[in-house]
Amino acid sequence: LTVREAVHFTLKSKPSLTVRLLPTSIAFCRFLRENLVWEIMPVIKLKTLINAPIDRVFDLARSIDLHADSMTKYDEKAVNGVTKGLIGLGESVTWEAVHFGVRQKLTSIITLSERPDRFQDKMVSGAFSGFTHDHFLEQTTSGTLFKDIFDYSSPLGPIGVLADILFLEKYMTRLLNERNQIIKRAAESDEWKRYLP
Repeated sequence: LTVREAVHFTLKSKPSLTVRLLPTSIAFCRFLRENLVWEIMPVIKLKTLINAPIDRVFDLARSIDLHADSMTKYDEKAVNGVTKGLIGLGESVTWEAVHFGVRQKLTSIITLSERPDRFQDKMVSGAFSGFTHDHFLEQTTSGTLFKDIFDYSSPLGPIGVLADILFLEKYMTRLLNERNQIIKRAAESDEWKRYLP
């Protein structure tokens, strides 16, 4: 039984226990520490079909400028490392953004690149305990199938686990979907020319 499954069970199947524990985070943390095995690595998996050539989608997904444009509602901007153009293997970028009302920084590095089929970025420092984000691309008869696999470790131990169950996973899924829709819109129109040479 993973901690994620156990906490879901507690929240859904033992409401009286939940009511007693949730108001006091110390009691809830003690319950988790004493009763659960700490093995949690949430995974978000998304698929987006894009009616555009695979090379174009691959490059748009690596575009620092497009990413910044897709995250304007979070006031996200690249402040260090690669801050313009396309990011490549071994290169890093530091993003500054406002999430949950807090301005924070996150640095990631491209650890794998197999053009045009796959690339991977990993967190170097930031709000998560860690994350690995794989991007897979496949040319189909209907266009390019763009797949995200986002593995992350929630921060703050048991408090982070609870936050993930209550809102973090949904928040990250929405954020990634928003970004993918911007990539799709740009790739399927002339907008891509703003970002690629």
